[in-house]
Amino acid sequence: MSLGTQIAWDDTVLPFQLDASDIRGRVARLDGVLEQVLSQHNYPPLVEGLVAEMALLTALIGQTVKLRWKLSLQVRGSGPVRLIATDYYGPTDDGQPARIRAYASYDAEELDETADPFSQIGSGYFAILIDQGQGMTPYQGITPIAGGSLSACAETYFAQSEQLPTRFSLTYGQSQLPGEATHWRAGGVMLQHMPKASPEMSGEGGSGEAGLLDATDILDADEGENWNRANALLDTVEEIELIGPSVAPTDLLVRLFHEEQPRVFDAQAISFGCSCSEDKVRQSLSIYSAKDIGTMTTDEGTVTADCQFCGAHYSFDPDTLGFEAKDASA
Repeated sequence: MSLGTQIAWDDTVLPFQLDASDIRGRVARLDGVLEQVLSQHNYPPLVEGLVAEMALLTALIGQTVKLRWKLSLQVRGSGPVRLIATDYYGPTDDGQPARIRAYASYDAEELDETADPFSQIGSGYFAILIDQGQGMTPYQGITPIAGGSLSACAETYFAQSEQLPTRFSLTYGQSQLPGEATHWRAGGVMLQHMPKASPEMSGEGGSGEAGLLDATDILDADEGENWNRANALLDTVEEIELIGPSVAPTDLLVRLFHEEQPRVFDAQAISFGCSCSEDKVRQSLSIYSAKDIGTMTTDEGTVTADCQFCGAHYSFDPDTLGFEAKDASA
């Protein structure tokens, strides 16, 4: 994929609202962030694509949540791709931008690079977890793997768990600017019907696949017409418009939704970032007994740990670990 002139919207999420349709949305562009996420690991191309899709979903969904600490997306499956996990940390009061990190676990011997990437997940579940920090009860919502893509899983989650009709249009892949090396790039649009004060389901079983809810189960006739129209307009988007970089998100919204009266809000920057630290790893190891620490100690006399997200390597003197069990019998 060869692209034109790069613009200043890379690694941002732009919130917007369609005033004529009572629909809100986000436009996301990931460039350097996605490259940093994927460069932490040597994933096969199939796995890279799944992680790219998950990171883009995380950027779009994370910006919609009033977040004090962390939002996590997880996919766990029975296939060769066993786990895809992403974390989103909201912007801080001291000006630090929102941060994303991602990780995948897979069985390289079982992976079929010629198959549809989503099929390599198998059966399992898609989960959204919200951690609002110390003293707050974490939230977790789960939906089965279904629909043929990670974005379809996210749409099902919002319909089932939040009763919010939601639509994603995403694209991602290797791109190349003139005179530059090939690298990963992603872009997408998220649409979501504005929530009612007291949403109610219409119908009992839902008309979607295998009894899953869809928009007709949640919206009344007028709302459904607005929703269907906005989705039809989104269906006209081209991949090059989603991924940029020569088409600004503001121009894209005018092209797609001019009659829906799009109104944009402040764009939010996205960066790559990991929350791991020596202190956090030390704390996680402190719960182990002296016997457990002994089994972890290498021939060189150290205990080591690697961050699955960013690849950071930590090494400890075993005598400084296992604090809670120092007086316990080995």
